[in-house]
Amino acid sequence: MPRTRDVEKQKRALTEATWAVLTRAGLTGLTASAVAKEAGCTTGLVFHTFPTKRDLLVHARRTLTERAVARLEEVEAKASDPLSALQDVVRALPVYRRGATDEARVWVSFLAAAVADEDIAEHHRQGNRMLLRRIERLAAAARPDWTHEDVTSFAVDVSALSEGLNAVSLLDTQSYSAEQQERSIDRLLERTT
Repeated sequence: MPRTRDVEKQKRALTEATWAVLTRAGLTGLTASAVAKEAGCTTGLVFHTFPTKRDLLVHARRTLTERAVARLEEVEAKASDPLSALQDVVRALPVYRRGATDEARVWVSFLAAAVADEDIAEHHRQGNRMLLRRIERLAAAARPDWTHEDVTSFAVDVSALSEGLNAVSLLDTQSYSAEQQERSIDRLLERTT
């Protein structure tokens, strides 16, 4: 009797393997054989599940977005009021708070891939725009006295600061220590009070 193939389980395993390879070797080290070795399977299974490297990258990028959204929704749901929700979500964005430098390495790898691949770039833009809309919604609720321009400007500043800190702190933890990042976030959040 033939074995039943659990496609979703295989995708999850290959996604985790892709993340591990990207974390360790970056985009240049991402190959089907490296992913297969990490996942403990054959390259044939990798290509059967994801016919191209790009398909594998797109799926892993979607997974990154899904995890980020779920994490932010959880943080927001725990907040007691609109201002706390905004501040808690903003504070949850830097990866140093979660010990998630691997996630940041993967994100930077996807950003590099997006430069040369319009589909991956579009996934990246969609993820960023979802963050902007979330911050705008939270800022508008927390600060109803702010104009639309104030809300939009704040969201862009939050995105730029958090994305920038997550990227540069990977390479220079001395200049961008957890304490320095915390102070930068606190200075940005002073605008909300």
